[in-house]
Amino acid sequence: MNPTSLTRIQCAIAFIVFMLFSIGPIPITSSIGLYVVIFRPRWFKELVDKIYTGKAD
Repeated sequence: MNPTSLTRIQCAIAFIVFMLFSIGPIPITSSIGLYVVIFRPRWFKELVDKIYTGKAD
C-alpha cells in the first residue's frame, strides 16, 4: 500500500470518528472545518499535499 492510500484511509477513519462524536451537543467536524478555513494551519496543507502526491493533472 502506498503512502497516499494510507493517508486517505487515515483521513476517512478520522472523519468517521468525528461524525460519530458530532451526534452530541458540540459539532466537532464543523468546528474543525471553521478552524481550517480561518487559520489555514500548516498541518492541513501538508495533509492535502500527502493525499494528492503522485496524482496526475
